[in-house]
Formats: sequence, C-alpha cells, structure tokens
Amino acid sequence: MNLPKLIPSAMLVASILAAFTVISAAQERRVKMKDLPEAVQKTVTEQSNGASIRGLSTEMEKGKRVYEVELLVSGHSKDITMDSAGQVIEVEEQVQLSSLPAPVQAGIKQSARTAQITLIESVTKGGALQYYEVHVKRGGKKSEIKIGTDGKRIVKAE
Repeated sequence: MNLPKLIPSAMLVASILAAFTVISAAQERRVKMKDLPEAVQKTVTEQSNGASIRGLSTEMEKGKRVYEVELLVSGHSKDITMDSAGQVIEVEEQVQLSSLPAPVQAGIKQSARTAQITLIESVTKGGALQYYEVHVKRGGKKSEIKIGTDGKRIVKAE
C-alpha cells in the first residue's frame, strides 16, 4: 500500500463530505410537533387555531435555527416562520389578486405581463405588511416577483 498516494484521495473525500454536511445543514427538514422547542410548540398551537397544519419544518437561516409551520386557513395557505423562542419572524399568506388595492393589482399585472400568475402571497414582518410575493410561470419556467405595498416592483434583493 502506497500511503503518500492515498493521502490526496482521502483529503478529497473528506472535503466532499464536509461540503455535503454544510449543504445538508442549510436545507429545510421536516419535523414533528414533539421535536419542536416548547416555545415554538406554543406559538404553533396559538397560530394554528382554526386551521389545519399541513407541515412543520426547520432550517438554518443566516446562522440561526428557524421553524416554519405550513397552515391551511379557510382554503388558503399561510406559512409562519418563527425563531427558537417562538417569536414570529415572518408570515406569508395567500391572497387573491382581486382583494388587493388597485395600485398593487396594476403593479402585479404590469410586472407579470404575459406570465401566468400561479400564487400571490402577502409578506408580513414585525407585524407589518412589507410586500407581495407573486409566483409566475412563463414557458414552463417559474419565478417570483416582489411588489411593494405601493404597487411598485421591488428589484433589489433583501
């Protein structure tokens, strides 16, 4: 056995495994209610009152563990992201185009152009509506458009 020749191969394998571990840690993973911290369980119970829980998950965002509950409320989706203390960080709730203010409707239609609008969600952070996330499909390709509460397209990334 030639040890000096095996060292580069072993280092390569170790690097690949380390990279895979980092990528896996960043990915969303499904969890059960019993696996959630107590404070998160309490928030999920409060927020899901009158709704059906479709799923629970956790992932790392910006170096911090976050939890998400996917709800079905009166026939529409509502996703709530919270921190490990159970504090709500963000709420994404499905809305109908017709329910939005006229300037927002116009902004969505103008930005989507000929694309098929598949979903519109209001995005709330810190208890305040921030923008609308519009899911569109054009030629088999899916993308998202962000529209501000003033109806103007948001181009910069958050």
